[in-house]
Amino acid sequence: MRPEGSAEELEKRRRRAVQLVDAGERPGVVARILGVTPSSLSRWRRLARCPDGLAAKPALGPKPRWSDEQLPALEALLKQGAVAHDWTNHLWTTKRVAVLIRRHFGIDYHPEHVRKVLKRRLGWTSQKPQKHARECNDKEVERWIADDWPRILRQAFQRRARIALLDESGFMLSPTVRRTLAPRGQTPRLVCSDRHDRIRVSSAITLSPRALRVGLHFMLLGDNENFHGEEVVLFLQQLKGEVGGPWTIVWDRNQIHSKARVVKAWLARHPEVVVEEFPAHAPDTSPDEEVWSWTKYGKLCNLAPADVAELRQHVWDTLTALKQQPQLLTSFILHARVPLLLER
Repeated sequence: MRPEGSAEELEKRRRRAVQLVDAGERPGVVARILGVTPSSLSRWRRLARCPDGLAAKPALGPKPRWSDEQLPALEALLKQGAVAHDWTNHLWTTKRVAVLIRRHFGIDYHPEHVRKVLKRRLGWTSQKPQKHARECNDKEVERWIADDWPRILRQAFQRRARIALLDESGFMLSPTVRRTLAPRGQTPRLVCSDRHDRIRVSSAITLSPRALRVGLHFMLLGDNENFHGEEVVLFLQQLKGEVGGPWTIVWDRNQIHSKARVVKAWLARHPEVVVEEFPAHAPDTSPDEEVWSWTKYGKLCNLAPADVAELRQHVWDTLTALKQQPQLLTSFILHARVPLLLER
């Protein structure tokens, strides 16, 4: 039986055995130490007389059942999407791909081996799918990005107004659990509260089209309070108080924004504040969504505060630190595919 090791390691082992015998060591002792038979040692000494007599041949291993010529065919099948092969969505799992290979190529692979094929030979990576609303009109979103957003920028520039990209979210006392590292078979335990207390937060990424300055403003509500039109007005007043002058507010089509009477009344008293709306069912166009993603699933994931007061302090400190990172805020805007500048 061929011993374990690469061809280079086996050749080095043979040459060392021959050198020990030639140096005066007894062949039986050398053979016992290396775990080979004396006949193998004698054969190596004979082969050593030839220039490449001790060179070991690489282990070929089992004959592969999968050829490079089949990879393009597999890739073409995968690009058709899982729905084209009778699954309920377009997501590919290793089990599904294993079934696909069995159907079309007659090869039965374990899902973990399929994972290696996808990663090493097709360059695939493990990714978390992004949710996309079925009600979203993709053409309308593209039109908004191409037409409405440049118009919003241009009009704000002409009015010398700042733009506030506004959104609301909430932070639960129960933690947002994310994967962590631990020894195999020893799943870690996160001791946390089972209460459903929360803190609602409103924030806005702000943009000055003239000075090209990006900022962040936010407001935390009281414990377990919800957003209504009155709270929206409070945040608008805060924006006006912290940075005066005209504003263009861009928010989603939530009823507390577009239909609340108190909000309409406040806007009627402040004509210097212009309101625009993001496309319907398209949260990805709002850069402020990245604030929540970065905060909840990045900085504050696996946070298990003892009470709401501790949660409030963490949220406040994290958002305050984010205010000091304009480059990161700029990346949130670019990720939402809304350009910072008008095309000349």
